[in-house]
Amino acid sequence: MTGIIIKALSGFYYVSSGDETYECKARGSFRKSGVSPLVGDSVKFEKTSETTGIIDEILPRKNSLIRPPVANIDKLFIVSSFSSPKPNTFLIDKMTVIAEYNNIKPIIVFNKCDMGDFSEFKSIYDKAGFKTYIVSAEEGIGIDELKDEMKSCISAFTGNSGVGKSSILNNIFGNSKIATGEVSDKLGRGRHTTRHTELYKLTEDSFIADTPGFSSLELDYRDFELKEKLPFLFADFEDYLNGCKFSTCTHTSENGCAVIGAVQNGEIEQTRYESYIELFREMKDLKPWEAKKRK
Repeated sequence: MTGIIIKALSGFYYVSSGDETYECKARGSFRKSGVSPLVGDSVKFEKTSETTGIIDEILPRKNSLIRPPVANIDKLFIVSSFSSPKPNTFLIDKMTVIAEYNNIKPIIVFNKCDMGDFSEFKSIYDKAGFKTYIVSAEEGIGIDELKDEMKSCISAFTGNSGVGKSSILNNIFGNSKIATGEVSDKLGRGRHTTRHTELYKLTEDSFIADTPGFSSLELDYRDFELKEKLPFLFADFEDYLNGCKFSTCTHTSENGCAVIGAVQNGEIEQTRYESYIELFREMKDLKPWEAKKRK
């Protein structure tokens, strides 16, 4: 049988398959290979009773994260609000870099549109090529469109405390199998209480990850591979990266830099370029022998 791990707790893996969930153990061969099952993994398992099983195989992963420990995230919804706090373009851009680096599609969400106008911020991210949604969890505006975006994938949410992530998810789940109160408790009211990663089923093939880790995702500034790939993780730079005068161009101050030219011509948004510069400066002195090895 095949299924998806929706929760890992105390050495047990809870595998969703069809309408059933099975409490499974992993075969000892996983420990010998050094590979452990993760929440989000698609697995092959053998039933040992009507409610239990043994995991035999982890199917190929799209991606995996160490913190939080989860695999196969398809979309990361990066949530900002109109106020308390207002949108921070650097934080949004940093999250898009983390997502792109891990082969996760970033989706930009501006919540609390009932409190003000997001058109300036939406313009920045529309121009940069991101899917962008303007919603109000309070008024229910844009929630159906957001829910459609979550179909047939595993989604996760990130954003500062107070931006309304839990309100959005409470609205999305509504009267589904997970009670609104349970979702609210799980996703926190100002303080996240969940201590383990868990997937909640939205539809047969749609899941949302509930984990404290996504609220505090950070770049690993000692990852040399990330440093080397940084310009390519800004998708709006892509059309200009091969147009620079020098092949060693860092796109920071060089003459003949096509990226700088595109910023000056208004083809790349100034805030996006400023975020790149800030991230570049954080990593520019990192040498290969100083870097952490990526697991």
